[in-house]
Amino acid sequence: MAFLNDNYFKLKAGYLFPEIGRRVKAFGEANPEAAKRIIRCGIGDVTEPLPAAVTAAMHKAVDDMATREQFHGYGPEQGYEWLRQAIAEHDYRAKGIEVAADEIFVSDGSKCDCGNILDILGSQNKVAITDPVYPVYVDTNVMAGHTGEADESGAYAGLVYLKCTAENGFVAEPPKEHVDVIYLCFPNNPTGAVATRAQLEAWVAYAKEHQSVILYDAAYEAYISDPAVPHSIYEIPGAREVAIEFRSFSKNGGFTGTRCAFIVVPKTLLASTAKGEHKPLHPLWARRHTTKFNGVSYVVQRGAEAIYTPEGKQQVKALLDHYMGNAKILREAAAAVGLRVYGGVNAPYIWVSTPAGTTSWQMFDRMLNEANVVITPGSGFGAMGEGYFRISAFNSRANAEEVARRMKAIQW
Repeated sequence: MAFLNDNYFKLKAGYLFPEIGRRVKAFGEANPEAAKRIIRCGIGDVTEPLPAAVTAAMHKAVDDMATREQFHGYGPEQGYEWLRQAIAEHDYRAKGIEVAADEIFVSDGSKCDCGNILDILGSQNKVAITDPVYPVYVDTNVMAGHTGEADESGAYAGLVYLKCTAENGFVAEPPKEHVDVIYLCFPNNPTGAVATRAQLEAWVAYAKEHQSVILYDAAYEAYISDPAVPHSIYEIPGAREVAIEFRSFSKNGGFTGTRCAFIVVPKTLLASTAKGEHKPLHPLWARRHTTKFNGVSYVVQRGAEAIYTPEGKQQVKALLDHYMGNAKILREAAAAVGLRVYGGVNAPYIWVSTPAGTTSWQMFDRMLNEANVVITPGSGFGAMGEGYFRISAFNSRANAEEVARRMKAIQW
C-alpha cells in the first residue's frame, strides 16, 4: 500500500478561511433572510473591476491568440522578458534599487511562492515566524515536515515564534537565539503594521550575522503612504545578500481572480549545503520554477505589463485610494464604538481588539449574528492573535459605509 505524507495530520483543524466559510454557510442555512444581508469583510479579496488599461491589454492579447502570426504557446516559465524588464524598471530601478530582470520570476501568486520556496531550503533549518502570522507560512512548513506536533495553543514544536503585540507595535525584534529562515510580512497581514527603516536594518544585520535567509512578503507594499516607510527589503543596504522578496499584482491591480505575481531571488544570496559549502539560491530556484511550473499565460502577463503604463499607474492609484478610503471609514467606526484600533493607515487591514472577556471566535459569531458582517478572528493567525479580529477594507464603498453603520448599532 502507498504511504501518505503524515505531516498533513499535524495540521490543526481546517485552514482558517474554509472554517470561516463553514460557519457562514451554517449561519445562512439557519437564517436565510439574514443571509441575504451578509457583508464579507473577512478574506482579503478585492471587489473592484480590473483597471481599464489592464482589460484593454488583455483584450488585445486575446486577439493576438486568434491569429497564427501573433499566437503564443508555451512561454518562458520565468515570465516574458518584457514583463520582467517592466517590473525591474518600475518597481526597483526607478526607485534606486538594484534588481536585475533575470532575478525576477513571474508566478501565479505570492501564496504559492511562499510555500514553493521551501522546495529549495533544507529541512534542518530553524524557522522563525511572527505571531500573529499569515497561516500559509506555518502550514506549508508543517506539510514539508519542518515542524513537530502542535501543542494546545496551536504552536508547533520546531518553530520559533516572535511575539507581535500592541506594546511593540506588532513588529517583532530579531530573536536572541539563532534562526536560519525568517518570515517577515510588511505591510503586515493581519495586523496592518509597517516596519520602519531602522527596524528592517536590524533584521538585515541579524540575518547577515547569522547567515540567515529572510523571506520578505511585500504583497501589500502599494498601500504604503508614509514616505518614510520602505516599500522593499532591498532598500536596506546588504539585503540582497540575505533576502528573497515576494510581490503580487493581486492587491494593487486586482488580480486575485486573474493570478499573477513575482518573486525576486538575488544572485548574491547564498545558503549552505549539508557539507558546508556556500551556494547561490538563484540557480536552484530557476531549476525548481522551470521544472514544476509552466508559466503564467501570455494574456495575463500582458495585463500585468499594462499596470506600468501611465494610464495603468493612474488607475491603480484610484483603486488603492478607494480601498484605503474604506479602511478609514471602518477604522473610524471601530474606534467610535470604543474599540482599540490598529492598522488601516498603510495597509488595507484594520486590526481591532475585542471587548474585554470576548474571544476572537466569539467576536466572529457576534458580528455575524448581530450585524451580519463577516470578519476574521485573530486567533486564526496564531496564539498572539487571540483577543483581536481583522476587518478587510476590500469592498465597495456602500458596503464599507453599511458595515460602519451596523457596527455603531451594536450594543457594545
